[in-house]
Amino acid sequence: MKLPAWIVSLMARRPYKVAAVALANKMARTIWALLAKGGTYQAPSIMTRA
Repeated sequence: MKLPAWIVSLMARRPYKVAAVALANKMARTIWALLAKGGTYQAPSIMTRA
């Protein structure tokens, strides 16, 4: 699994556990927003070069 650029950058600057908590926080906020608004998760589309 490829990690997003923001988490790779954070892991370079902060301890592993801090980055793990940041990722868990982002995931929890995303899940809460979906449940609160009754939405469905749509994975971000991957951009490819033409």
